Amino acid sequence: MTSSAGPSPAHASVLDLAPVVPVVVIDDAADAVPLARALVAGGLPAIEVTLRTPAALDAIRAITAEVPDAVVGAGTVISPGGVRDAVDAGARFLVSPGWTSGLLDAMKASGVPFLPGVSTASEVVALLEQGVTDMKFFPAEAAGGTAYLKSLSAPLPRARFCPTGGISPTSAPAYLALPNVGCVGGSWMLPQEAIATGDWPRVETLAREAAGLRAR
Repeated sequence: MTSSAGPSPAHASVLDLAPVVPVVVIDDAADAVPLARALVAGGLPAIEVTLRTPAALDAIRAITAEVPDAVVGAGTVISPGGVRDAVDAGARFLVSPGWTSGLLDAMKASGVPFLPGVSTASEVVALLEQGVTDMKFFPAEAAGGTAYLKSLSAPLPRARFCPTGGISPTSAPAYLALPNVGCVGGSWMLPQEAIATGDWPRVETLAREAAGLRAR
């Protein structure tokens, strides 16, 4: 991340907040606060709310206002307008599935940390030329998984990644063991039926299990 406005005073990068960043799709903004509280209680303070639903920005606003221990960010940021809307809603970091020069400029100017998405070595090199060292690797499993990231570590040691896309609690430890991986993104701790029924204790339990993955 290139911005001096870090996600919290104690951390320079979202990659260092927790081993897993929950990737959250919220259909009903009323679910945002109890969901975020359950994730934070389980040890996952960095929460990526994807801008895939009409409720996303309201969810970010609610979490920002009511869950002070959460570091809420916006995911699926794909335009300069999306950057502006997310930051205005209170997002403390930004995540994109890919990047263009215009999107990158907007993220740099936003004043908050960001993870632009990459899936090839050329994209990584292009970001390193721009002074960006923290990136999202997406779609992780489809783009080559741990073998691909391991192959990047020697020629491109400055690049650090948050792999996201198809990662499970079974595969996550292998990613977290790589020297160039700071954390992984996933949604397995957010089963749809638990959200639909408001089973927040289950979400908290699954979050706690995810938070402990790095120790394995």
